[in-house]
Amino acid sequence: MKTLEFFFDYGSPYSYMADTQLVELRDRTGSELVYRPMLLGGVFKATGNQSPAMQAVEAKRIYGGVELRRFVAHYRIAFEANPAFPINTLLLMRTAHAAMAEGVFPAFHAVVYPAFWAGRVDLGQVGEIVRVLEGAGLDGTALVAAAGQPEPKASLRATTDEAVERGVFGAPTFFVGDEMFFGADRLSFVEAALQR
Repeated sequence: MKTLEFFFDYGSPYSYMADTQLVELRDRTGSELVYRPMLLGGVFKATGNQSPAMQAVEAKRIYGGVELRRFVAHYRIAFEANPAFPINTLLLMRTAHAAMAEGVFPAFHAVVYPAFWAGRVDLGQVGEIVRVLEGAGLDGTALVAAAGQPEPKASLRATTDEAVERGVFGAPTFFVGDEMFFGADRLSFVEAALQR
């Protein structure tokens, strides 16, 4: 069985779009899907990269918005631009690692992306994170508290450092073995690598 590693940050709309396709891709290829939540801001800082929303070339920035809408239409997914974007996702990504440690990551992940990119929720706010998690039947208060402990902090930092060491410069980034793929538009290449 081949493994598909998915390096992502909840603040990345293209990661959200890719995520909506990954379970079916996993099932088609019989692969193992491994979620690798990283801090995209940390990756940007380490690599000198920046968000496409900060693109200095106006025509390219405008085209990025066009392409985003094309992805939404192509994948037929719910999507609403988050009015709070860009959002500081440090606490949210630490909470993802806390959810992994607590064994509730699947439920956490299933609710966070839709809240962020379909529900327009400002998940940079502690109260909003707790509210969304509690609405999914999770103990949001406990998970956010756990996110402040040394272990989730260290786990997020280690995953982010590993991503940079392996050549990651943005999100979404996928690995099939040592082969890296960047972008939501590379899923056909990812699938071909999993099927080889």
